[in-house]
Amino acid sequence: MLPRVTTTTDDDRAHVFHSWSAQAQITPAEITKAQGSHFWTADGTKYLDFSSQLVNVNIGYQHPKLVAAIQQQAERLLTVSPAFANDVRSEAARLIAELAPGDLDSVFFTNGGAEATENAMRMARLHTGRQKVLTTYRSYHGATAGAIAATGEPRRWPSEPSVPGIVHFWGPYLYRSAFHASTETEECERALQHLRDTIMVEGASTIAAIMLETVVGTNGVLVPPGRYLAGVREICDEHGIVFIADEVMAGFGRCGEWFAIDRWGVTPDLICFAKGVNSGYVPIGGVVISRTIADTFADRPYPGGLTYSGHPLACASAVASIGIFKEEGILEHVRGVEETVLRPGLKALAASHPSVGEVRGVGFMYAVELVRSQESREPLVPFNASGAAAAPMGAFAAACREQGLWPFIHFNRTHVVPPCTTTASEMREGLEKLDAALAVADTYTTSA
Repeated sequence: MLPRVTTTTDDDRAHVFHSWSAQAQITPAEITKAQGSHFWTADGTKYLDFSSQLVNVNIGYQHPKLVAAIQQQAERLLTVSPAFANDVRSEAARLIAELAPGDLDSVFFTNGGAEATENAMRMARLHTGRQKVLTTYRSYHGATAGAIAATGEPRRWPSEPSVPGIVHFWGPYLYRSAFHASTETEECERALQHLRDTIMVEGASTIAAIMLETVVGTNGVLVPPGRYLAGVREICDEHGIVFIADEVMAGFGRCGEWFAIDRWGVTPDLICFAKGVNSGYVPIGGVVISRTIADTFADRPYPGGLTYSGHPLACASAVASIGIFKEEGILEHVRGVEETVLRPGLKALAASHPSVGEVRGVGFMYAVELVRSQESREPLVPFNASGAAAAPMGAFAAACREQGLWPFIHFNRTHVVPPCTTTASEMREGLEKLDAALAVADTYTTSA
């Protein structure tokens, strides 16, 4: 009998269960090669990646120094239990602690971002002896039980009822202000007052933590206004609440800083990280912990752990990645290209396309919000649209791909989140492709 011959696509359709998908309705593209800011699909099509996959390939694809570090570690020591000390785990923790603000000087390693937010909430609850955690409606914190409960957006709905103790509130978003604000200052002040009011009616003595994405990621690239984060810090200090900064997407160069929160000079109590720390070459995440919270567990066991916590391959890749960031000046590169190419380029697109309602962002983390009317600000597609209602965004995304640009789409937005190593010329190329695709979005506006 001849052996059965199958393709990657055949096996994928038969055996791979894909996340966030109706299995019979998807036909995943097969990626066969990637380098720098590009990847190739099985049919030979080359794409400039404006998504960084899931906003995690910060250092670009197949960086030779990072690949070599993983290979060298694999030859030396592949795995060791978290109960033992290990040189690359210790070095990764030290390097990350040195980059973190204030007295955040110890690291609990996880396998990804969701486990980081899960453990940060657990630490806050045990440290304070309280149970409630406040998060915003426009947020995503992961898909495990506690993380999806903390998530504010519709992906949490099918998991409800879920882990108790999560309270959602509105964060600042001036373009669609929940507080009827007309200026950034008003939005900041009113959002902080709304948070204070939420704490008042929930009972400050019951609240363990406030967890925020420093810059909201998938749900809009919402950059906090003015003193908002400083105000949250003050509120937490006033009530003995732990401030958790979820930097899973915003950290490690994405916003032109090691940690995005550095832009505002604020020190949280816990920082969650993953994605960009090693560009997803090997699964890793973690929580950077303040000395005060770490001391809670000096003589009291921390009731949490993971078989692969601080895995040597993952930690070796994080050590190498941090070294590459420093040696190649990637943070400075992000700031420079943002200032000279990305920000002015996106502003030019906004001025020439009626479908662009707002452009906002920082570093290599921008959102282009698409609307049917700039005057009414009606979204190009409804909130959480699917099926025929989502067709305009589907047409826009298809136009991007036809141009050889791979977009990151969510609701009525396209996010510009390329690898942090993307060159100025590649960024210009991507903006030209985006310009062409926006012409398709323009056909759905009231001015068309």
